This record gives sequence, C-alpha cells and structure tokens, in this order.
Amino acid sequence: MERLRGLRVKIFADGADLAGIMRLYGNPLIKGFTTNPTLMRKAGVDDYESFARTVLAAVPDRPVSFEVFADDFPAMLRQARTIASWGPNVFVKIPVTNTAGEFTGSVITDLAREGIALNVTAVLTVDQVRRVTACLARETPAIVSVFAGRVADTGVDPVPLMREALAVIAPRPKAELLWASPRELLNVFQADEIGCHIITVTHDVLAKLELVGRDLDDYSLETVKMFQRDAVAAGYSITTDAVTEPA
Repeated sequence: MERLRGLRVKIFADGADLAGIMRLYGNPLIKGFTTNPTLMRKAGVDDYESFARTVLAAVPDRPVSFEVFADDFPAMLRQARTIASWGPNVFVKIPVTNTAGEFTGSVITDLAREGIALNVTAVLTVDQVRRVTACLARETPAIVSVFAGRVADTGVDPVPLMREALAVIAPRPKAELLWASPRELLNVFQADEIGCHIITVTHDVLAKLELVGRDLDDYSLETVKMFQRDAVAAGYSITTDAVTEPA
C-alpha cells in the first residue's frame, strides 16, 4: 500500500458497472471515472442519460467522463453541450475523428472556448496529440486520452510516445495526459514513472491492486498449489505402469 500511496499518477476507474463504480468510489486511490458507449452496452445500459445521471449522483465530487456518440460535427456540439449540463464534474469525451476519419478539431475548439471540460479520446499518435493540443484553450480543463494499450497491441512500446505527448501538451497548463486502455497493472507504474497525469484502468485490472508488493516466492507457491488442486479436482490421471525406470 505504501507503493500505491506514493503514486503521482491519478487512477481513474474505467467501466459501466454501476455497482463497481459505487464500490470504487469508496476507494481513495480512485480519483475519477470514465466510461464509453461500448462499455455501457456491454454492461446492459439501455438509457444513456439515466445511467449518466445515476453515476453523477453517486460520484458528485470527482471527474466523470461521458462520450458523445453523434457522428456529424453539429450534432456532436449539441450532444456535448447537453452532457456538460449534467454536472459540474463532467468531462465530455470527443473522439479525435468521426467515423469518416475527419479530425474533430473544430468541435474541440468551439467547446474549449465555451469553457466545457473535454476528454479527447481514441488518440493513438503524437501527431494527433499535436493537433488536439492546438485546439485546446489555455484556461479550460482538458484531458487528452492516448490509447497506449492499443499502441502496445501493435507491438510498439508506448512509453516513448507518451513521453513525447507529455512534452507536446505542456504549453496547455489545464491539459492532462491520460494513459488509456492499459493491459496490466504494471502500466500504472510505467505511467507514474514518466510523469503521466492520469491512467484509466478497467475494474478487472483494478482488482489486482491487492497484489502490489506481494512476496513472489509465496505467489509462486500459490501458483503451484493452484495447478495441483485443479488437476485433482478435474480427476486427471496418467497411466505410468508401462514406463520403466532408467537403469
């Protein structure tokens, strides 16, 4: 726990499981919450606004990000303004492009100038970070979510990219870099080491927090016991009578 308390990176919980969100709200290590339409659909959410308002009632004092799902820019603007009105702690998630690959810079610029806190999402390249940063207002809070986990999925080390992204957003004092889509708990410590502001972590990965600082010899023995226990429980057997011992 000492190692966790020493983290500078802020951990945001990523998910749409309402019970999980309410449980994690009680954990002082969790500094904010994010979700997206895909996670909400997987969780069985059928009323977007009702779900969002329920979450905001349960989490009134930490940042919570909700995403627009319109695909044309005027509709994005309308949805973003509505979502922002749901609470003072709301960050509106704007995808870096629409589904046609068109950069949403004009949307980001207009909303940032209006003072709406933004979370620009689905960013995967430093060039995208540069273009997004140029659209942000110096006085408006913003999060730039770089999907480092997806970068790693392509066989590329995301750490150098994230370091460069930090330098790019530095001229925007209200902007924070978020390490998105981590694949393992180690990513939390990698993000912390390079000075990343935020990392968003799914509920299943957050469940591994209790393993931090675990004695590895004990963990090894527990693993051996697990393999043996499951083999016995499955009733596995190997016929060894025909095997002769070496002379």
